[in-house]
Amino acid sequence: MDQITELSYALDTFYFLVCGALVMWMAAGFTMLEAGLVRSKNTAEILTKNIGLYAIACIMYMLTGYGIMYGEGNGVIPQLSDLMLTSADNSAEEVIASGGDTYYSNLSDFFFQVVFVATAMSIVSGAVAERMKLWSFFLFAVVLTGFIYPVQGYWKWGGGFLNELGFIDFAGSGVVHMCGAAAALAGVILLGARKGKYTKDGDVKAIPGANLPLATLGTLILWLGWFGFNGGSELKLSDVSEANAVSLIFVNTNMAAAGGLIAALLLARAWFGKADLTMALNGALAGLVAITAEPLTPSPIEATMIGMVGGLLVVPSIVFMDRVFKIDDPVGAISVHGVVGIWGLLAVPLTNADATVGLQLTGITVIFAWVFGTSLVVWTIIKLTLGIRVSEEEEYEGSDIHECGLEAYPEFSRTSE
Repeated sequence: MDQITELSYALDTFYFLVCGALVMWMAAGFTMLEAGLVRSKNTAEILTKNIGLYAIACIMYMLTGYGIMYGEGNGVIPQLSDLMLTSADNSAEEVIASGGDTYYSNLSDFFFQVVFVATAMSIVSGAVAERMKLWSFFLFAVVLTGFIYPVQGYWKWGGGFLNELGFIDFAGSGVVHMCGAAAALAGVILLGARKGKYTKDGDVKAIPGANLPLATLGTLILWLGWFGFNGGSELKLSDVSEANAVSLIFVNTNMAAAGGLIAALLLARAWFGKADLTMALNGALAGLVAITAEPLTPSPIEATMIGMVGGLLVVPSIVFMDRVFKIDDPVGAISVHGVVGIWGLLAVPLTNADATVGLQLTGITVIFAWVFGTSLVVWTIIKLTLGIRVSEEEEYEGSDIHECGLEAYPEFSRTSE
């Protein structure tokens, strides 16, 4: 029996680490998606932002984030445990003595959680693209990943009051995706739109991205990484029921993405008269975000329908954010992760009898209010001190030269853009 326990521990730990690696690969997906949807003169800067924020998230979550999110507390106010994550882990004796309650390495849990916080920060990157100062963005990343994200993560996944109330968010439609969108929205409001995006007459000027093949590749990488995102959140694989649960989660995740893409593509065709690739890509991501709140209880057909609703929501959301509210979001991140994240949380009671609309709305309100409010304060402080927006000249010539000192596509002239 002891050998079986140790083998199960090793298998579950290995599965957890592999799923974490898949989620880490989502950083590449966000990077490619955003690099494809911005203009060529800002490509190197957004590449720098994405790889930089990942490193910042890893260090800040090690120093403070993990200790806040999984430390002690009274349910509302978390208490930081260890300032720095130590290398101490479970011994064989401790695993056996737990009677099966300890089924993966503590360090594998840290690794899995740290790639989630990096995902939340990646959402911010795309929404503020092409006009934010690089180092101001990095400073905000320090605060979000080290403090803002972990507090609301503690409320749900760390055993805080949202968890005690019964709020359900299986893999993070709210804790990760709506969190990132709320932080992004606060930044975009203070930052303003890109120059030339909106005319004095109120017209909206489309600013197409430089590389749609790259954006498509990024979406497919995200689609792949999401199997680790949702599948790993089951936390265990080493018995029949858990293996079956993980299999269902993989299938539902895949079907929701497919449903979201098809629904968005059909709606774009009916609305615009064309098969809009960017809407199709965001439709797939919308389906993935929608199913993340609860990928285990729906049947595959129900998961497809949940994803399709996400796809149908994201298209008008992107249009209205742009045309009505004049919120300039170059990649549609606020709509994909925020609006559809809310839908995903509200869809949980449709298939999970333990969830109620009231409790889901409570979780949505609490997470959004905390993240948006604290982010607005932090963004405002940065704006008043370092500034958050590049100059008009820098924006015109591109962030690549002014922020990074190099171009992503040096063989092309910037003056042609």
